[in-house]
Amino acid sequence: MKHVILGNGPAGVVAAEALREAAPRDEIVMVGCEDAPPYSRMAIPYLLEGNIDEPGTYLRKRAYHFEALRVRELRARAVSVDSTARTVLFADGSRESYDRLLIATGSHPVRPPIPGIDLPQVHTCWTLEDARGIARLATPGARVVQLGAGFIGCIILEALAARGVELTVVEMGDRMVPRMMTERAGAMIQRWVEKEGVRVVTSARVERIEAVDAHGERAPDPHRAAHEVHGAARGPQARAPLAVVLSTGERIPCDAVIVAAGVAPNTGFLDGSAVKVAKGVLVDAAMRTNVAEIYAAGDVAEAPDLFTGAHLVSAIQPNAADQARVAALNMAGGDARMKGVLAINVLDTLGLISTSFGQWWGEKPEHGGSGVELADEGGWRYLSLQFCDDVLIGATAIGLTGNVGALRGLIQGQVRLGSWKARLLAAPLQFVEAYIACSQQPVAMVR
Repeated sequence: MKHVILGNGPAGVVAAEALREAAPRDEIVMVGCEDAPPYSRMAIPYLLEGNIDEPGTYLRKRAYHFEALRVRELRARAVSVDSTARTVLFADGSRESYDRLLIATGSHPVRPPIPGIDLPQVHTCWTLEDARGIARLATPGARVVQLGAGFIGCIILEALAARGVELTVVEMGDRMVPRMMTERAGAMIQRWVEKEGVRVVTSARVERIEAVDAHGERAPDPHRAAHEVHGAARGPQARAPLAVVLSTGERIPCDAVIVAAGVAPNTGFLDGSAVKVAKGVLVDAAMRTNVAEIYAAGDVAEAPDLFTGAHLVSAIQPNAADQARVAALNMAGGDARMKGVLAINVLDTLGLISTSFGQWWGEKPEHGGSGVELADEGGWRYLSLQFCDDVLIGATAIGLTGNVGALRGLIQGQVRLGSWKARLLAAPLQFVEAYIACSQQPVAMVR
């Protein structure tokens, strides 16, 4: 049996290792399209902070790790899949046959259609090459504008702040991390960040990015002017090579722009194939696609939600690992299932820890929804609990680091709280006691 894994990020690596354990004699090929060993994109901010070097981002530290596992590594970029012939075509014209295929191609950063976004001082923060470019520009005192204050944006924000830049963050939403935090929680994180010296502009769009000349005027040849001004010696009167123009009319001079506007699954190579794609590759609880012998896992997969059963993409590393193990076991002939995707977000923003689980936004009252919110603004603590009938379906927390695993356990276990629901509505901080009283069994992701 020959298994081909497209992608060598966390999902691809975990799948390759799980496959080797479950199928000792099968052939395994793991394909990556970057000229680097398998690495974690989530480690790139730590690289920018100087806490690790590039090898510190590698997912496996031991030299020849995959060779020892008899996993053949291939550097190539898939451009199409022929599910009838069971072959993958790569950009260099080569092909690889498979008996079973895992799509673990991850995601790519979204680059909004903003005039000037292709200027050389504008970077995403997604690859090691991106990190090298940012490190050259984001030197102490440099003026940096970051587009986006979502989950990834807040991680990048911390790295940029650690580099000593003068940072402005622009977010289209009405608060920071609008897709993982309630309105009050997002506003609290913004106040914390501003207290730490980062400027945040919400409810604003970037209309365009302009290169400027030595006098701060818009340059007729933006690429040349940006290069010349950036290369000049900086002094007290030095002009920034860029200007970011907002929908509010504000014009922000800067030396670099970092785009953190979200990510999208890498599915383009499946165009014209039989594999069904919505936002991501549609899979069932076994991580199977609609095409026989093709599976998907990680950021590229769109799997059933734990509560609603609706398909969603959950682009987090723990989810990628869980899905990869399930896919690998089934590719090896097993019968594993995901219980359901649970949204999990844990974020450290300049020392303020925030978390959200499940349907943190809650459910409508007519569908059995209710909730409670507790905030200690001065103490930087916050908790929101959301219920459907007597089941905790979502939670948001700030500054509560010790026992938030109990929240995840209650939500993921879909634990019936009974009389404990009323107690939590009255005293939400008793969630640990509720977990102990109602559910002490371990959480099982697969069977």
